Formats: sequence, structure tokens, C-alpha cells
Amino acid sequence: MKLVRFGPSGQEKPGTIDASGKLRDLSSIVQDIDVAALSPAGLSRLKATDLSGLPEVSGSVRYGVPVAQVPNLVCIGLNYTDHAEETNAPIPTQPIIFNKHTGALCGANDPVLLPPGSKKLDWEVELAFVIGQTCWHVSEENALNYVAGYMVLNDISEREYQIEWEGQWAKGKSYPGFAPCGPWLVTSDEVPDPQKLDLWLDLNGTRVQTGTTTRMIFPIKTLVAYLSRFMRLMPGDIVTTGTPPGVGLGMKPNKFMKAGDVMTLGVTGLGEQRQIVTPAQ
Repeated sequence: MKLVRFGPSGQEKPGTIDASGKLRDLSSIVQDIDVAALSPAGLSRLKATDLSGLPEVSGSVRYGVPVAQVPNLVCIGLNYTDHAEETNAPIPTQPIIFNKHTGALCGANDPVLLPPGSKKLDWEVELAFVIGQTCWHVSEENALNYVAGYMVLNDISEREYQIEWEGQWAKGKSYPGFAPCGPWLVTSDEVPDPQKLDLWLDLNGTRVQTGTTTRMIFPIKTLVAYLSRFMRLMPGDIVTTGTPPGVGLGMKPNKFMKAGDVMTLGVTGLGEQRQIVTPAQ
């Protein structure tokens, strides 16, 4: 299934995209795309629903963050060999873990806010996954059973804040609008192999990122098992898994974004996003 939350910010309703591409309102079935809906029992109930009997939503709509009340947004850094190489970073021998504040989350086509005085705003198309049930000390063999679904996430980064200012990466990753995700969450049964997906991002109509999850250093099952050694992953947690090459930081000379720039991006089978860089008020 393709699960969505649609409507104005703060007033989103649960929905799904049916086989013909129509948006259907799930409000009569679930309160939201939340912990209960993403549990194994909740997903089974949704998949058994006759979508043809649900109200069709027509016209232009906004797609919000596909998951309600996200507890945590965990990120993996330098998880593609070719991205590590382009930034002159050593190939990690263990996953690099950091966090983005959940306040950075926004809808797939919402504006990406340019912080006042920002000079080094960068893009990162990524594959993200959502945890569906409590996950702690799990094996790689069972790890994918804890994944409710997958989606696109743009890990927007302010490189000056991230790299040149002292402290952790979070300050360069957490500004409001720095984590557009969606437009929908595709349930894991419709993604038979997350290690065979293509990723891409265009800046102002020019392709800058082209990648494939076959180049991940640590695949999804490894990340789930590894993270569960150090933290209890909770239902609704989002984990974003790193970006392929082609970011502005890796270009020679570096290239960063300005107000008015447009990003379009996507991942095989998971939909597309479009954001305009907009000065924060």
C-alpha cells in the first residue's frame, strides 16, 4: 500500500493511493497513519480494506509527512562508497549515526527554508524506512520484519553549521524544512528488495545525483540490527540511510543552494518530491 497524510499542515487526514493512482480517504478506517496503523495488526487491517468503497479525494492536495507523531529521526552518514570518496572521507567500518530534530520533518513538496545568513545549503536524496514495531537486539535475519515501509527523504544540510562550527552534525541538519519526506510511505511488502532501488536528484532541471542502493556500505537489514544494539527503536521512528554521490559539498568547486532554487528527486517505486528553496521569515 501507499499510505499518505494529506491536507493543510497540522490538519492532515490519513489516506492511501489505490491501484489506479486515486487518493482515497482512510478517515473512516484509522484515525491517522500512526503507531497503531503501522503495527503488523494495523497494516493487516488496512491491506484487507476494500479501497473502492472509500471516498475519493479529487483536486490538488498537499501531502504531509506520511507518518504522524514521529518519535525519532535517526540518520546514517557516509553510507555509499562513492559518496564517501567524493567528500574525501574514509570508508566507514561501522555505521555513522546521528540525529535530525523531528521538527525538520515536512511534506514532500513543502518549501525548504533557507536560514538567515546561510551560505552552504546542500541536498541529499535518500531512502528512508519506518519502524513498525518495537525493535531491540534483533538479528539481521529478522531485521526487515520490523520495517513497516519505505519512503523518499531529502536530508537537507547546512554544511557550514554541520562541519565548520564546533559540535555535532545535528545543528546543520535540523532546521525546519530540512527533512522533506514522502509523498507516501510504501509498505514493505511492496518493496521486495530495498537494495535494488535507484535514487536521483535534479537541481534546477540538471541531474546532479544518480545512485543505487546496491552501493550501500551497510544494507537496511544491517542498519536495523546495528541500531537495535544501541537503542530501542520505536514504532514510527524514521531512519534515513545515507546519500549517493553528487552533493554540492563533493563538487569542485563546491556548489550550494540559494533562494529560488528547485530540487526534484525520487527513488524507484517510492514517488517523487519537488521543493523550492525559500528564505525563512
